[in-house]
Amino acid sequence: MTVVLHISDTHFGTEQPDVVEALVQLSQLQRPDLVILSGDITQRAQNNEFSAARRFMDRLHTPASLVIPGNHDIPLFDLFSRLFMPYARFSRVFGKELAPEYESPDLLVVSVKTTRRYRHIEGEVSERQIDGVVKRLQQARPDQLRLVVTHQPVHVIKEEDRKNLLNGRNEAIVRWAEAGADLILGGHIHRPFVSALHEEIPGLKGRTWAVQAGTALSNRIRFEAGNSVNVIRCGTDHQRLCDIERWDYDPVTRSFQMKAKEELSR
Repeated sequence: MTVVLHISDTHFGTEQPDVVEALVQLSQLQRPDLVILSGDITQRAQNNEFSAARRFMDRLHTPASLVIPGNHDIPLFDLFSRLFMPYARFSRVFGKELAPEYESPDLLVVSVKTTRRYRHIEGEVSERQIDGVVKRLQQARPDQLRLVVTHQPVHVIKEEDRKNLLNGRNEAIVRWAEAGADLILGGHIHRPFVSALHEEIPGLKGRTWAVQAGTALSNRIRFEAGNSVNVIRCGTDHQRLCDIERWDYDPVTRSFQMKAKEELSR
C-alpha cells in the first residue's frame, strides 16, 4: 500500500504550535510514503517563514515530498521581488522545480504551477501546461493512481468560493480526465471536500474526483472547517481506486482525528 499525506495552506507565520505538533505526530503514526503540500506554505513569503516550513517538513520524516507554491508564497509588498524574482525565496528552500513530479509503482503525481506574479489571489493554467499534464498522464501505467496537483481549486461546492476557481479549469478538467487523471488535488479556499467531477460535469470522459484540503496548521480558519488534512491510500485492491480519509484537528485531544472516509471504486 502507498500512503500519501496531502496538506495545504500551512501559512507559516500564522501556524499554531499545538497543531504543528499534532500533525508531526499524525505523520509518525501513519508513516506516509509521500507528503504533498499544495501551496500557501507561508503567510507573507518571508525567509523566516520558509525556513520554518522547511524545518516542519523535515520533522515529518517522509521518504519523499512534493511541494508547490501558492499565491501567498510570492512576495506581496516587495514589488521588486514580486516582479523580477517571485519564486526566489521558495526556490532557496524547496528547490528550483516549481512543478515537481513523483512516481512509484502505485502512483504518478504531476503538479502544476498555477500562481502568477501578476495575479495576487487568482490562479491560472495555460494551454501549454494543460498539454504537458496530458502527455505525462498518458505515459502512466494502468495500475498507477494518477494525481494532478494545483493550488487553486478546479471545482467548488459553495457559491462563495466561485471567485477562487482556477482560470482555465474547464478545459483542464476535460482534457485531464480524458487522459486518465483520477484525482485533482488542491487547496487555497481552506474548505476540505471530495467531489466526483464525472457526476458534476455532463459528458466527462473518465472518472475523476476533485480533492480539496483545508488549512493544515494556520489560525486562518474559514467557514465551518477547522484545521484539516487528507490521507490517501492506494495500491492494495485492484477493484478500489483509493481511500481518502479526512483528518481534522481536535483541540480537546490536541491530535488529528479521522473525520470522514471516501472509498473510491474504479
